[in-house]
Formats: sequence, structure tokens, C-alpha cells
Amino acid sequence: MAELIQEYSFIYRDDNGTPYVLRAWGESRTDGTWEGWLEFVPANGVGRDLRTGRETTQPNRDAVVYWASGLEPIYFEGAFTRAS
Repeated sequence: MAELIQEYSFIYRDDNGTPYVLRAWGESRTDGTWEGWLEFVPANGVGRDLRTGRETTQPNRDAVVYWASGLEPIYFEGAFTRAS
């Protein structure tokens, strides 16, 4: 079952200025490793949620938390394109 890893204070805005709340999610895989992805949720409630595919595979949950904690705004730009 997916777990919310981190909700960022950074609000992402697309090219039209639409604000998105950004969240990192993670989930255990059958082999015991974890995968992580990002979700963009319209902050104003208008539009659809966007989700990337797997952005990372890590050996455990703590490593996904570490990955999510190190992401910078420039990374989110590429992730938004992958989620669209």
C-alpha cells in the first residue's frame, strides 16, 4: 500500500500559472525494495491530479525518504513533464 513520504511546502506552477501541491509517495515492492514517485494535485481543486511513473527504486523506506528530502525545484519541472 502506498505511503505519503513527504508533502512539499513548495507550490509548483505550470506554464499557465496553475498551482499544484506536490507530494512524494512510496511503496514497498514484492522483492522488499521500495519505489517512489511524485504527485501533483491542483491546489485550487480545479483540474486533475497528475502522477509520475516510478522516479526511484531504493533498498528500503528510509532511502525513499532520503531521496524525497533531497529534491530541488528544478527536478520538479522535469517530473511535471513526465506526469503530464
